[in-house]
Parts: sequence; C-alpha cells; structure tokens
Amino acid sequence: MIKEIIKITNKHGLHARPAAHLVKVAGKFESDIKIIKDGLEVNGKSIMGVMMLAAEPGSELTFVINGKDEQEALEAIKELVKNNFYEE
Repeated sequence: MIKEIIKITNKHGLHARPAAHLVKVAGKFESDIKIIKDGLEVNGKSIMGVMMLAAEPGSELTFVINGKDEQEALEAIKELVKNNFYEE
C-alpha cells in the first residue's frame, strides 16, 4: 500500500474535465485507488466520487493506492497532476 499527499496545482481545481482525466488514468490500473480530502474518502475510479471532493486549486489530496501496480498508478497520477491535467 502506498499513501501520498498530492497538491492540486491547476488553475481551476478538480472540475469536470480534470476529474474525468483522473478517473480515466486511475481506471487503467488494477490497484484500488482511494482519494481523501477533509475526511471524505472516495473511489478514485468513480467520476461522481472524485467530483464530490470539490478540490479547489491548492487542495491537498491523500491518495491511498493498494495493489500489484500501485507504484505505476501513483506515478501516472503524479504525472497527470504535474502537467495540470493537460489543460494549460
């Protein structure tokens, strides 16, 4: 199991389009991916769950990833966030 805090740095936060990108990336992996913000834990492969986080720019999300491809999943998510969800 890997647990890491990742800060959302894109201009508009985790609105519909970046949330969809995140769910798409998460869905490529077998590992369970949970995202926690302010005590709310959601499934990282669920668009509704990710949208419920209402993560604004600067929000810190805790990713808890568990499974055989957990490291690859974490790296893919970090790359997505680093590149501002390919929006800017």
